[in-house]
Amino acid sequence: MAGTDPWITLQITVGQIEETLRDPIYESWVALAGEEIAGVAVIQMKGACTGYLKSIAVSDQWRKKHVGSQIMDFIEQRIFAGHSNVFLCVSSFNEVAKQFYVRRGYREIGVIRNYLAEGYDEIFMRKTTGPVFRN
Repeated sequence: MAGTDPWITLQITVGQIEETLRDPIYESWVALAGEEIAGVAVIQMKGACTGYLKSIAVSDQWRKKHVGSQIMDFIEQRIFAGHSNVFLCVSSFNEVAKQFYVRRGYREIGVIRNYLAEGYDEIFMRKTTGPVFRN
């Protein structure tokens, strides 16, 4: 992860990524191709932002082979099994990722200015099956 964008641009270190992966508030999932790691995803299933996709990354050699879509299919299934919303943030400079999420039905619900690094905003997005509390 640390060797690709958006982590390079945001100057997120391997240590920071490892700290996130060890944090018990998150679930970490690995996509395997045989014994090779093709991608990873980190989600938050408890707390104030339940159903939050914190990170997703696909190994360089597995990009443009639908691995990201397969990971997202799994993550959405995991979250929607018990919740009506999937939330995520995408960096303002990461237009390819933003368009990927839009094609999957995510909509912008806000902008968090200078959140991870000075000069870069995070676009807060949501995909929903309905309100949290239904009549």
